[in-house]
Amino acid sequence: MSLEKILKAFMPMSETAYYILLSLSEPRHGYGIIQHVEEMTNGRIRLGSGTVYGTINKMKKAGIITIYADENRKTIYEITDLGKVLMKSEINRIKELYNNAIKLEGEFYEKGD
Repeated sequence: MSLEKILKAFMPMSETAYYILLSLSEPRHGYGIIQHVEEMTNGRIRLGSGTVYGTINKMKKAGIITIYADENRKTIYEITDLGKVLMKSEINRIKELYNNAIKLEGEFYEKGD
């Protein structure tokens, strides 16, 4: 899949997809992804295995992640270069959202809030 098609298909990312890819800052197995996302979000997001594996399969088909087995035959997931480009684009999009929110957040508060 071309980069343009990937960006169109995955952006803006769902929070689930974003955190799965963010957790692949290093290769991890499925349960490791679930644990890492829960830790990163202080328990706010608890991914179910069905959600994780469904999202991972979609990402694998798109060439965003690769899958291999480690020495213990555990399935390990790793982000590809294409996936890294996607993440950089999404991180930049989120930074823009954040910066605009900071600039204008005062417009939504009453004096003294």
